Amino acid sequence: PLSGRVYGRRWLVLLLFSLLGFAQGLVWNSWGPIQNSARLAFGFSGWDIALLVFWGPIGFAPCFFFMWLMDKKGLRVTVLLTSSLMVLGAGLRCVPVSDLEIRKKLIHGGQLLNGLAGPTVMNAAPFLSTTWFSPDERATATAIASLLNYLGAAGAFLVGPLVVPSPNGTSHLPQASQSNTEHIKDRIEAVLYAEFGMVSLIFSAALAYFPSRPPFPPSVAAASQRLSYRRSFCRLLSNFRFLMIALAYAIPLGVFSGWSGVLDLILTPVHVSQVDAGWIGFWSIVGGCVVGIAMARFADFIRGMLKFILLLLLSGATLASTWFTLTCLTSVTHLPLTTATLYTSCILLGIFLNSSVPIFFELFVETVYPVPEGITCGVVTFLSNVFMGVLLFFLTFYHTEFSWFNWCLPGSCLLSLLLILCFRESYDRLYLDVVVSV
Repeated sequence: PLSGRVYGRRWLVLLLFSLLGFAQGLVWNSWGPIQNSARLAFGFSGWDIALLVFWGPIGFAPCFFFMWLMDKKGLRVTVLLTSSLMVLGAGLRCVPVSDLEIRKKLIHGGQLLNGLAGPTVMNAAPFLSTTWFSPDERATATAIASLLNYLGAAGAFLVGPLVVPSPNGTSHLPQASQSNTEHIKDRIEAVLYAEFGMVSLIFSAALAYFPSRPPFPPSVAAASQRLSYRRSFCRLLSNFRFLMIALAYAIPLGVFSGWSGVLDLILTPVHVSQVDAGWIGFWSIVGGCVVGIAMARFADFIRGMLKFILLLLLSGATLASTWFTLTCLTSVTHLPLTTATLYTSCILLGIFLNSSVPIFFELFVETVYPVPEGITCGVVTFLSNVFMGVLLFFLTFYHTEFSWFNWCLPGSCLLSLLLILCFRESYDRLYLDVVVSV
């Protein structure tokens, strides 16, 4: 056993990684909140909008390569490769080509390259927290590093509709009344250029300073030997308890990610404006980030309560998603369909589901320790994106009516709740740090 040591620079490392995740989420969700404006400016179809969101889960195809790279080469190499892909992708979307067909292909290519950054920004948070932070700060660091990606997606709900005027006259901007195709296109390009500049700045900062690990480990678990890449997969695939909670995470989070990515598309048939849909998406994710960090801090203070916290969050998510789905079926249920009810149900759903992400991540790592954190979280986020991809794949064919899409939300949350109820928790990594070190 070694006496752990923490360094003040750990917060700078966490900040750079969190900003990278924020930028990746912002770029990924650029088009969903302004889908009406994008249709007019670039000639996108409903299939194009769904595909632009779909590039996110498609980008997880090389997920296992990034897991291997993180395990073998460390955080610095993985983060620099990821951020360079994001810079290239954001740059492709800004290429000023007059031919709309070529421009659309460049935008799709840029979204794909940004999607390839997803495995790192969504998987590496527990690895970073174990490498740099003491046991009583790990859950908090995991929450910040993982939830900033969601906050970036929330930022797109805010930035897009407020900067880009809506073609249907629902924007509150003064220039919305005189907007035309060229004006809307100019505003969209201004957003694209701003996102490219932000991603380039983060890449430059990471290139200047982003070490793989501290000189001395912060805990016994950080210094301990881990399983090899191949043995890790064998351990994960043969661990029934891990597969149970992996599905409990992947199904509802995958469904919710796909649903929130096309929220404007879903709310348009119930006469919700682009701006209102953007605010609903924004506050649902922001609320989840705030509550998620608070829950993680609580888990750091009172250890061994991860299952109980997840049961509370998933129960709330099941009730909120059922409320939203029944509200959208107002002709059948006769529930009041108002902006207030849509705001409340969506925000509660986002709070409960998004705040469960860091708690799930910590429980994964505790359950299968000494499997490396990057490999563990890589497998579960890959599964989540598979479910998200399947859902968006069906959406590309059945995008005229969305009641089936909405019913997937409460069904997935209820299934996850049942899986967590049957799960037997264990804290192997925590035992090593608390008992063995003493």
